[in-house]
Amino acid sequence: MKQPLGVILAGGQATRMGGGDKGLLHLKGQTLLARVIDRLAPQVAGLALNANGDPARFAGFGLPVLADSIEGFAGPLAGVLAGLDWAAARGADTVVTAAADTPFLPGDLVPQLLLAADGMRHPLALAATPDPDRGRIRHPTFGLWPVALREDLRAALQDGLRKVVIWTDKHNAGEALFPVSGFDPFFNVNTPEDLARAETLI
Repeated sequence: MKQPLGVILAGGQATRMGGGDKGLLHLKGQTLLARVIDRLAPQVAGLALNANGDPARFAGFGLPVLADSIEGFAGPLAGVLAGLDWAAARGADTVVTAAADTPFLPGDLVPQLLLAADGMRHPLALAATPDPDRGRIRHPTFGLWPVALREDLRAALQDGLRKVVIWTDKHNAGEALFPVSGFDPFFNVNTPEDLARAETLI
């Protein structure tokens, strides 16, 4: 299988941070988004951002900015679909998504997702981490998505589907389990307190 393209999901509304783009918040002199790019870019064949509104605010990153094609705030699946449409136009088979507010995402995210989807006709997998209470926690904004299922996803979104795992469970998605050493590598910055914690983790 060809190396996936990467799409960073930066379309969240950041209500707990007072609005705006969480990815543009600074963490030890570097934006969260720049840290995500640094970790994801070496793992993929090309990279784009999914965000709505004026794309000029991301001009400094030099990446294509993909807007949702589904009207209204349809959540991360709309960003996945935008990424799949972009990938289809470039002749790619798959994309890997990551959230723009997760500065510690694994350096082996892509190979582990590919491994989890090995042998599938339409490679689809989500990242997960172990959890002592629930067994494991899935991270639905971190996944491997097949271009071949983009019309199925588009139809589901147009029917009102918003929850990622409902769609991925329907297609028997694989799961890549990542170890937790000290803290979850998918730790994301949702609040000012999270940003302060991230500074201590750097």
